[in-house]
Order: sequence, then structure tokens, then C-alpha cells
Amino acid sequence: MMQEMARVISQDDSGWVQVEVQLKSACNHCSNSDNCGASSVAKAFGTKVQRFSIVSHKPCKEGDILKLGLSESVVLKAAALVYMMPLFGLFVGAILGQWLASVVSLSPDLYSLIGAIIGAVLFWMFGKRKARQLEAQAQPVILAYIGQPIATNSICSA
Repeated sequence: MMQEMARVISQDDSGWVQVEVQLKSACNHCSNSDNCGASSVAKAFGTKVQRFSIVSHKPCKEGDILKLGLSESVVLKAAALVYMMPLFGLFVGAILGQWLASVVSLSPDLYSLIGAIIGAVLFWMFGKRKARQLEAQAQPVILAYIGQPIATNSICSA
């Protein structure tokens, strides 16, 4: 199960909690982050924030930290749809384009290329729509109620 920390923004009377999760880039976690171009791009765009609602069985206050969990299978299925479907469409489109060119007696390379591009785009759109549906059905669960974060500016130095 994938885990992420989320901050509570608000809670309504029916038990739904609106939370905010900071999406982190994979960059800045290796020893080459200072010399890496991808790390520079990630730093330039900053952190992204995603907000959504989740059912809570305990009352929460604004600012509480929750540990959320999401099944890896949902993420893997969505990634497979988005990445593998265009590749499959590329091959299907190329084969159909070459077949159509042989029927019409035209340049098989040109029709194969056009078919591959059209197939990849169509299958990418299909995979993206299916991945969104899959992710909409997958609801994260609250694994732990962490509580309020510790304020670092109130610590006195001796």
C-alpha cells in the first residue's frame, strides 16, 4: 500500500474531511540533485498540491495530519493504461495502415506511418479516459490519525 501524509483543511457534519496532499517529485532525493537538469526543472515548478475529500470515522480539526493509504494496484493499472495503450495503438495503427495501402496500391510506408500516429493518439485518449475512471473509483483510506504538527518556532533555545 502506498502511503502519504495529508493535512486536514476542513470537516463537515457528515464525516467527510477535505485534505491536502503535497505531491513530491522523485527529484531531490538522490545525491546528484545539484548537478541534475531534471532536478532543476522540478525545483522551478515547485511542489504541487492536490485536494480531495475522504470519509473520516473520527472527528478532525483543521491542520491535523493524517496518514493516507492507496493500493498500489490502482496506480499500476492506471500507469499501464496510459503508457501501454498508445504503444499497442501504434502497432495496430501501423498494421492497419499497411493493410489499407496494400488494398489501395499506395505507398505502404506512408500509410503505415499515418496509421501508427492515428492509432497511438486514439488509444492514448482511450487509455487516459479509462485511467481517470479507475482512479475515480479508487478511494484512499485513512491509516492513522497523527494529530497536530509541532510548531518549530515555539521551541526555546537554552
